[in-house]
Amino acid sequence: MKQHNYSRLLKVSIFATGLSGIVAEYILATTASYFLGDSVFQWTIILSLMLFSMGLGSRFSKKIEKRLIESYIVLELLLSIITSFSVILLYGLMPFISSLDIVIYGLSMVVGLLIGMEIPLVTRINEEYEELKTNISGMMENDYYGSLVGGLFFAFIGIRYLGLTYTPFVVGGINLTVALILLFSFTKFIPKRNARKLSFAGGGIALLFLFGIIYSNPIVLYGNQSRFDEKVVFTQQTPYQLITITQWKEHHQLYLNQGKQLSTFDEWQYHEPLVHPVMSLTKGEVDVLVMGAGDGCAIRELLKYDRVRSITLVDLDSMMTNIGKEHPIFRKLNDDAYFSKKLTVINTDAFNYLETNTSYFDVIIADFPDPRTVELNKLYSYEFYKLCNHRLRQNGSFITQATSPYYTTHTFRCIEKTLQKAGFNTLPIHNHVYTFGEWGWIIGSKSLADEQMKSIIRNADISKIENLRWMNKEALLLLTSFGQDLIEVDTATLEFNTIHNPVAYKYYEKGDWSFEF
Repeated sequence: MKQHNYSRLLKVSIFATGLSGIVAEYILATTASYFLGDSVFQWTIILSLMLFSMGLGSRFSKKIEKRLIESYIVLELLLSIITSFSVILLYGLMPFISSLDIVIYGLSMVVGLLIGMEIPLVTRINEEYEELKTNISGMMENDYYGSLVGGLFFAFIGIRYLGLTYTPFVVGGINLTVALILLFSFTKFIPKRNARKLSFAGGGIALLFLFGIIYSNPIVLYGNQSRFDEKVVFTQQTPYQLITITQWKEHHQLYLNQGKQLSTFDEWQYHEPLVHPVMSLTKGEVDVLVMGAGDGCAIRELLKYDRVRSITLVDLDSMMTNIGKEHPIFRKLNDDAYFSKKLTVINTDAFNYLETNTSYFDVIIADFPDPRTVELNKLYSYEFYKLCNHRLRQNGSFITQATSPYYTTHTFRCIEKTLQKAGFNTLPIHNHVYTFGEWGWIIGSKSLADEQMKSIIRNADISKIENLRWMNKEALLLLTSFGQDLIEVDTATLEFNTIHNPVAYKYYEKGDWSFEF
C-alpha cells in the first residue's frame, strides 16, 4: 500500500471513530436521563465527564511510545466491547444495585478516556506520511465531520428505530470494523504473534456481539422488571421516553420513565375530575383540545357528550398514541375512543403546536406528567399558559393536572399562581385517587370568577352522563372543597413559573413530603 493510502485510511478511521464516539456519549447521556431523571442535569454531567476524561486520555496517550498501530487497534477493540454492552450491563446490574449513577458516570469516564487517546495516537502514526500542519488539521477535520454524522445518525435513526438496546451494537460494530480493517491493512508492521492475538480477540468480540444481540431483549426485560413490583408485560423505549406497562392481578399500570401515569384499578377517579368539571363550565357545541393524555381515557370521557363537536389530541410521542389506539389493554380501557370520527391526533410538541396553530377552542385540557424535569416544566410555565389563554375562546375553560395539593403543595400553588399571571381566573379542585393519593387540578377561565366556577360545578347536572363510575352530585361538592394546606405556603413570596426561571420544577424536586410533624 502506498503511503498516501495509509494516511487516507487513518483519516477514514478517525472519521468512523468520531462518529461512534459522539454516539457513545449520547447513548450514555440518554440512558442516564431515563434511569436517573432530570435530562438537562444528566446530559451536562455525562458530557462534561466525558470531555474531562478525553483530556486525561490525550495526556495518557503520550506514555505509549512503541507499537502505536497495535495500541490503536487494542483501543478500538476495547471501545467496541464497552460501548456495545454498556446499556445491557446497566440493565443487568439493576436488580443488584439501588442506584446506577456511579456505574453510568464511571462508564462515561472510561469511554471518554479511550476516545481521548484516539486522535493523539493516530496523529503520531500518521506523522510518517504527512507533515505536521496537514496531519493535525486532517485528523481533527475528519473527527469533527464524523461527529456530525454520528449526531444525525443518533437523532434520526438510532434512537428512533434501533433504540438504546441495539444502537450501542452499531457503535461498537464501527469500532470493531475499524480495528479489523487496520489490522489487515497494517499487518506487515505488526509482529505475526501479535497479529494472531489481535485477530483472535476480534473474532471473540464478534461472537460476543452475536450473543449480545440475541439476548439483549431478555436482559433488558429482566433489568426493567427489577424496577417494578408488578409483572412487566410491555416495555418500549421511544425517542422521548421509556414506556412500560405492568400487571398486578387483573389490573395494569402505565409508567413513563418510571413515573406512574395511571392504573386500570382506579383511573376513572382521575379522568372523571379531569374532564367533567371543566365541561360543566361550557354550554352548547364545543371544540376541545387535549394535550398529553395519549392513553385515550380523557377522550373516552369527552365522547360522553354529544355536544362535543371535535377533539384534537396533541401528544408528542406517536408510540404512546399508537398504544392508546391499538394495544388491547388500552382499547378496552378507553372504549376504542381513538376510532371516533370526532378525533384528530397530532403527534408534535404541545408548546410548538400552540405557537403555530391558528385554531381556537372552547375547552383545553392539559394532562402532562408532573414537572419533574426542565423539559416538562415548560408545559407548566407562564409562556405556555399564555398561549393556552390565547387559543381559548372568550367563554371557554381550561384545566391542567397540577400534582398533589398536599404532597407537593408549593408546586400546586405555583401552578395556580402561574395561571393567574397568564390571565386566568382559577379554581383548584382535588380528589383522592387510590393508587396516587390526593391529587389536584387547576381550572382556569377567562370570563368566570372563581366563585362562579365553583357554584356552576357544584350545581352541575351530571345525571344524564352515561357510565360514570365515581362522580355524582356529592362528588362535585367534594372536588371543590379544601381544608387547610398541610404545608404553609406564603403566596406573597411564592414565585410564578417561567421557562427562564423554572421554579415549578425546583419546587417539585424539593417536594413537601419531607416536612417534620
